[in-house]
Amino acid sequence: MAAFGITNGAPELSGLTPNKTTLASNYVNFNSATFNTWAQQYLPEVYEQEVERYGNRSVSSFLRLVGAEMPMASDQIVWSEQGRLHQYINATLVADGSNVNVINAITAPVATSHSIRKGSTVIVQDAAGKSQRALVTLGVETSTTQITVAAYASATGLVDAGLSAGAVKVFVFGTEFGKGTNGMTESLTPEVNTFSNKPIILKDKFEVSGSDASQIGWIEVSGESGQSGYLWYMKAEGDARTRFEDYVEMAMVESEERVATHAGFTGDFANATGTQGLFAAIDSRGIEVEDMSSVGTGSTFETNIDLIIQELDKQGAIEENMLFLNRATSLAIDSGLASQNSYGSGGTSYGVFENSEDMALNLGFSGFRRGSYDFYKTDWKYLNNEATRGQVNDIEGVLVPAGTSSVYDQIMGKNIRRPFLHVRYRASEADDRKMKSWVTGSVGGAATSDLDAMQVNYLSERCLVVQAANNFVLFENYSA
Repeated sequence: MAAFGITNGAPELSGLTPNKTTLASNYVNFNSATFNTWAQQYLPEVYEQEVERYGNRSVSSFLRLVGAEMPMASDQIVWSEQGRLHQYINATLVADGSNVNVINAITAPVATSHSIRKGSTVIVQDAAGKSQRALVTLGVETSTTQITVAAYASATGLVDAGLSAGAVKVFVFGTEFGKGTNGMTESLTPEVNTFSNKPIILKDKFEVSGSDASQIGWIEVSGESGQSGYLWYMKAEGDARTRFEDYVEMAMVESEERVATHAGFTGDFANATGTQGLFAAIDSRGIEVEDMSSVGTGSTFETNIDLIIQELDKQGAIEENMLFLNRATSLAIDSGLASQNSYGSGGTSYGVFENSEDMALNLGFSGFRRGSYDFYKTDWKYLNNEATRGQVNDIEGVLVPAGTSSVYDQIMGKNIRRPFLHVRYRASEADDRKMKSWVTGSVGGAATSDLDAMQVNYLSERCLVVQAANNFVLFENYSA
């Protein structure tokens, strides 16, 4: 007879040895594709919140600081800017051997290209920097584009008065007529300087299925748009919105107008003409400075800053200006400013008060004044971000004048003052296209179709207006 016994699937107790060894199999494996390891009895310590290792990831803020946003209801914005009251011309000085010299104007058409008329008193400067005063005795001859002048200091002409024949610069400083003569025979008409820009349409999209939208996650989401909770799609949608807002600002800074005829713009992009962004506007109508990060220290720093100020003097001479710089250029200016201060025996001193040994030494500067100009300095995150201009590194910063201009606003029906740098977006009573977003599909409260998904659409139509771009400075790094 067989011995009594019970048979089942339970493990035998004989030979059981306790094992205190910590093995990988004792923990939940989140890398498992099937999550079979959730059968493990040991749960790891889970940090629910994401680590914000990049801080605030948005790079937009520049236009909010320096500009304004205003609606427009047209496909194009046109504005006019004042011309100079006084101007000089480039010309060629030739001695004709008859006690006078002939200045042959380069620019054309002669009748409207400059303000030199019969009876004008002019200063003529040669390539070496020498100058002489002369009287225009014969006005512009349209057939030969020549102006005849008589030197005040020499009866035999400007060359005998000390000037070198060749390239010269000429500008008017007054008029003179003899007794009992007729008045000025010619009149000057100011030129109309008009500029224009067109808005571009920016679009983006986010989509999530109904299943994913209703699925809770173990990570607590957070983002720049204020989203929070345990639904991952909320983070994805918030990131998509923030990314689009960054695109909107970066497009105003970086965009460029396309050439008039371009065979590559076809189909949906046939009407995509581009728009003139900040960098393109300064490049075509403003001041450019090369390698500002090498501004130097001591007298070199003063010399380089003074060169910029001299260029600003030639333009609108706006006293208050803002510097938006990358890190290298900002630190270079800090070092240059620090080198202007003497070093005391008790340590390094900056500013009005000396830093004592109990204070943290402040090596940074928020601004400085040179001559009659005030410069306020700040870092521009867009130029430092590794994923944007921080990687390209060919733009070191911009100088933006803190000025305004008076213009007539057709929508408001009155004259208003606007900053030189501002954004115009398309808007009317029917549609506001400043920053549109709408939801389609059948998820998230929308019921516009039978699509089991939520589609969030983003759209903006805008352009940047850079008035008086001759007062802006673009700092470029050609060696990058």
